[in-house]
Amino acid sequence: MEKIKIQYLNENIEKLCYIDGKSDWIDLRAAEEVKLKVGEFHLIHLGVAMQLPEGYEAYIVPRSSTFKHFGIIQTNHMGVIDEMYCGPEDWWKVPVYAMRDTVIHVNDRIFQFRLMKHQAVISFEECQLKSKNRKGFGSTGIR
Repeated sequence: MEKIKIQYLNENIEKLCYIDGKSDWIDLRAAEEVKLKVGEFHLIHLGVAMQLPEGYEAYIVPRSSTFKHFGIIQTNHMGVIDEMYCGPEDWWKVPVYAMRDTVIHVNDRIFQFRLMKHQAVISFEECQLKSKNRKGFGSTGIR
């Protein structure tokens, strides 16, 4: 089991934990009250700074209910934090854009993350591909 050193913004931030039996992603919560009007951008503070294990990075994405409950989208679509972003002021934040007026409260679960090992070193071999074509984007149908 990997151990992660973590610093919380303050004692009002709920501690991170797994939701047993449901997912191996870990929920991230808002560390500030955020009121957004449609079309506004904000960098939401997530209330944590971490020292990830060497060779790992964290992927941050919205929870499946984030848009439904809050009407926000993550502007970079997926955040990546590597192990070099590990200082006491390297707070995790997420850039969002409001698609409707919304209010996000402290400790609302809005995003989630998981740790992934860095990609192995790869090389590219130039050639003519001979595999069967799938016939383009969206070719598997809808049913």
